[in-house]
This record gives sequence, structure tokens and C-alpha cells, in this order.
Amino acid sequence: MPTGPGPDGAAPQEAQPGAVRAVVLDAGGLALSALLCEPAGPPRALIVAVHGGGMSAGYFHGQARPELSLLHLGARLGCAVLAVDRPGYGASAATLPEGLPLAEQTPLLRTALAGFARRRPVGAGLFVLAHSFGGKLALSLAAQARDGEGLLGVDISGCGRRYAPGAEDEVRHNRPAARRRHWGPLRLYPPGTFRASAGTVAPMPAREAADLAGWPGVFDQLAPRVRVPVRFTFAEHELWWRRQEADLAALAAGFTAAPRVLLEHQAGAGHNISLGWAARAHHLRALAFLEECLPPGA
Repeated sequence: MPTGPGPDGAAPQEAQPGAVRAVVLDAGGLALSALLCEPAGPPRALIVAVHGGGMSAGYFHGQARPELSLLHLGARLGCAVLAVDRPGYGASAATLPEGLPLAEQTPLLRTALAGFARRRPVGAGLFVLAHSFGGKLALSLAAQARDGEGLLGVDISGCGRRYAPGAEDEVRHNRPAARRRHWGPLRLYPPGTFRASAGTVAPMPAREAADLAGWPGVFDQLAPRVRVPVRFTFAEHELWWRRQEADLAALAAGFTAAPRVLLEHQAGAGHNISLGWAARAHHLRALAFLEECLPPGA
């Protein structure tokens, strides 16, 4: 039987292990839609997947090729995977048509995840896997995380410290060149990707877009407060971010309190890695990083 959403991600009893289902999270009275996939037994950890600007939770559950789905892969490897529609997307889009800036999204997602963790098993803790603008939210969450909240680590793709020349202006004004930056060469994606992803793509809300310009300064404020391992992945055809050796060195140097910072590159990928042919390789590397973040015996 098909399963429907439940409050705070509560899974209907008939839900099958490994099945992706829609759930609703309570962010202090604001409903956030999400996709949830849980393993057959108790989860080793909860992977919280956070999408980028102009996308939705379905970004992590690509329909063109089932084997590219992060939700299915994570559940098969013993983790629960919760892909959340950020405030201003999905179920909250009607309530927040202008969206919210990063600073206002952060407490809402923290509240939603805390409520989920009170009602569903999360194993050893939470591991945030984020893309693009979602990477900014992941760093903001990590910077505010307190001891005892169970944050294991942060894995980010498609997000850096400083924008590539012209990138910020293109997305702010929705110029055609922004599409090339989002996707890169079309050969990087399976046939049918754009048709299957039609429901995944969503306009970037205005207040979120207005938040773009201040990111380099915000990054410099957040990075020193992150106290968990961090991993960054830049696609071979990443066009949004500066990623020369000096740029990456400056990015890593900002994490003065993080026990570990990894900087990696994904061959054969564009900005939207999780929808391309390289998605499985990228997800497996992220899950290997999660293994390194888990406490012994988890």
C-alpha cells in the first residue's frame, strides 16, 4: 500500500524498509515537507540531505536512474536518509513565497530535526549532506550545534567561499548563462534527467537570492565555529565557485576548530552532481566519509 506523510516524519506502520516516502516535519509551527527512506533495522545514523537553490528534496532521489538515488543507497548501507525541502520550498512555499535568508532558515531546520530525532531513531547521530545553497545552511547548522546534539559531520558539494566571476550576478537576475553553470555539459547526465527532474526544479525565492552577495563574509564568520569534520567536493565542471589552489587553501584555513577538513574533486560531474552519472560515486565517497565520522562500534 502507498504511504502518506506523517507529523515529524512519523512513519506509517505499513511503510516498507527501503521505500522512499513523503513525510512532514514540524519547524515550530511551519510544515516542512521531506522524503524519508529507512533501513530494515535500526539506523546506524541519520543522513540529513539539504538541497540547493532552485531545487527541492527530490534532488537526492534522481528518477532517471534508480541506482543514483542517495536515499536508496543510504538505506541499503544501514542509514536513514531524510531529504528536506528547505523553508520556502515544497510544503512551505505557499506560506513563504519570498523564502527566507540563511539566518532565518537555520533555526527552523534545527527545530524540525530536533523534533524528528525525538520521534524516530537516528542511530549514532546526524550527518548533514548538502548541496550548493544547502551547503551554506549545513555550515550554519554546524556552527550553531551544541555538544550533545549528535552532529557527526558535514559533507558539502557545489559550495565554496568565493563566487566565480559573474556567477552571483547571473543567478540574481536569472540570466540564461546561469543554466550552464548549474548543469555543465549535458553529457554528464543520464537520458531523461531533465524530464524526470521537472518536479525537482523550483524558482529560488527572492529573499534567498538577495542573501547571495554577503556569503563570503558569512562564511568567514561561520567556519571558525564548526567543530565537526567537514568535507567539500568540487565537480570537474563546477562553474559557480573559485577553486584554484589558493582559493581552496583559504577555504580550508577558515575551519580553525574542525578536527578534519577534506577537499576533493569529482571527475565527470557538473554542479548538480547528485543528478548526474557521477552521483553514485559521489554518494559512496560521502558515505565513506560518514563511516570515518562514526564513533567506534556504531
